[in-house]
Amino acid sequence: MAVKIRLRRQGRKNREHFRIVAADSRSPRDGKFLENLGHYDPHNPDQSKGLVIMDEAVKKWVTNGAQISEKVEALIKRGSPELKKFLKERADKPKKKAAAKTA
Repeated sequence: MAVKIRLRRQGRKNREHFRIVAADSRSPRDGKFLENLGHYDPHNPDQSKGLVIMDEAVKKWVTNGAQISEKVEALIKRGSPELKKFLKERADKPKKKAAAKTA
């Protein structure tokens, strides 16, 4: 099962807000999800209240192989410097499988 960390749309017309969720990549955008990882309200002028990310839960899913969507990655960079640093360190590490194939 391929897991993605992505946005799930909620709210009413012209006043949407989003949940950051870990979901099976085959499930629909607003369908079943595995875990709620935070929320994002683009209409909230105060960015600290408009974006909440559970860092430890995101780290757990990423270490287990979850892929992060582009929009969620941009939100993480904007709202969670600690998680941004963790993702950058993970990207800089060489992959074990790739190193084994080249040897």
